Amino acid sequence: MLFQRSSGILLHPTSFPSQHGIGDLGKSAYEFIDFLKRSGYKLWQILPLGPTAEEHSPYIMNYSTFAGNPLMINLERLVQEGLLEAEEIVSLEGKDPHKVNFEIVVPHKALYLQKAYTRFKKQLEHQPDTEFETFCQKHSAWLNDYALFMALLEAHESKAWNYWEPALAHREPDALKAKTEELQEPILYQKFLQFLFFKQWEDLRHYANEQGIKIIGDISIYVCHNSVDVWANSELFQLNPDTLEPTYIAGVPPDFFSETGQLWGNPIYNWDAMQKTKFAWWIQRFKTTLEYVDYVRIDHFRAFEAYWRVPGGEKNAIKGEWIKAPGYEFFDLLKQALGDLPVLAEDLGIITPEVEQLRDHYDFPGMKILQFGFGGDANSVHLPHNYVQNCLVYTGTHDNDTAIGWWETANTQEKQYFAEYLGYSSPDEITNINWVMIRLALSSVASLAIIPLQDILSLGHSARMNDPRDNAGNWRWRYESSELLTQELSDQLLKLNRLYGR
Repeated sequence: MLFQRSSGILLHPTSFPSQHGIGDLGKSAYEFIDFLKRSGYKLWQILPLGPTAEEHSPYIMNYSTFAGNPLMINLERLVQEGLLEAEEIVSLEGKDPHKVNFEIVVPHKALYLQKAYTRFKKQLEHQPDTEFETFCQKHSAWLNDYALFMALLEAHESKAWNYWEPALAHREPDALKAKTEELQEPILYQKFLQFLFFKQWEDLRHYANEQGIKIIGDISIYVCHNSVDVWANSELFQLNPDTLEPTYIAGVPPDFFSETGQLWGNPIYNWDAMQKTKFAWWIQRFKTTLEYVDYVRIDHFRAFEAYWRVPGGEKNAIKGEWIKAPGYEFFDLLKQALGDLPVLAEDLGIITPEVEQLRDHYDFPGMKILQFGFGGDANSVHLPHNYVQNCLVYTGTHDNDTAIGWWETANTQEKQYFAEYLGYSSPDEITNINWVMIRLALSSVASLAIIPLQDILSLGHSARMNDPRDNAGNWRWRYESSELLTQELSDQLLKLNRLYGR
């Protein structure tokens, strides 16, 4: 599918300014949409929206691929709805406005969400909430299992599901029925949180679409082992039948980010079992995601052609092997179910001709990263003169340093190549490297150009969102205030978007 020539900004909702230590779906989100519109952008790209576990990676530490993250629920909206009192809310202002401190944020938000739930329950005693009931019925295919899983997780003090009582770990019907009755209250609470999240998200998405902004969502290729996805569908994953631990785990071999590869630890799919169901779980996953975004970026797309499989228990990703995956069969069935596939492919890493053929067979736009283009020669696929129209160019992604951070650590050869490529005789002549790269991305032939907000705000290394070489301390960056999104900045961006036909 060829996209209209356009541009957008990469920003996860947790990065919005707020009074509660983490970005949410309130005023700052709407101000960001307004900034996109007046700057000439048509796209907003986000990361996966699911509830996160330890280290809070939306890709590999996610309790569900269907649910939303309650930490993004805006508390001020709950005041408007009569579920909270304004005077009872204490903000987290004064803490670091540039980083999410999850250790403080999680209990802070939970306190007020519990209060909101208590008032909601009292309202239910007098009158049923038909909107809530409709939501629960509509999403029952995933919501019931998710709410029970989260209630059980709390009851087991966050112990992984395969260490629960065997009857629960193996989902014996009598055990599930008994626990569902026993845990009615925490189950209802979890459904309430999802109701709040998706109501706020749908309103925000509707506002974005009204302003001419489309949202690019993200489907992570793998799911967390300690998730409702694996617990409720264990037959779809390669698990040890006795311990229910992964027999093989996901990752990638040595690459740009790591000499020992990346070991993510997620369980590998049982593709044979998935084929027997005609990929029902995957197809439902896409359908659900497309209920709240307009396009889907597939993270680690290459695993649909072949995936790197590492034996469970390994300390790094070196001792793995490539295993073929049924990509064509899956996307054919997905296309039958959805029609046109509004899909973008994250085709980074070790990309073979077979991966490119799978991508191009379905006309999925691939990704180009400017930061990757200047470490080799003129044949790099990440250099603009090698782009095809049907692709998506970034200055950098959430896994890269900011443009300024990259420039500060680039070696002499990279800087010289970059300078000559842009018509300078020396790197010393280059100022405002982030704006040079933004202009390079927007001016390219690529149909889509996405710029991280950090580059637009001229931020350095401290604003990096994720470093794949280190699992700790990522996913925390925030910008301080919506006042940074000035009219002067919008005018500058609008001029560039118009200049390059975006």
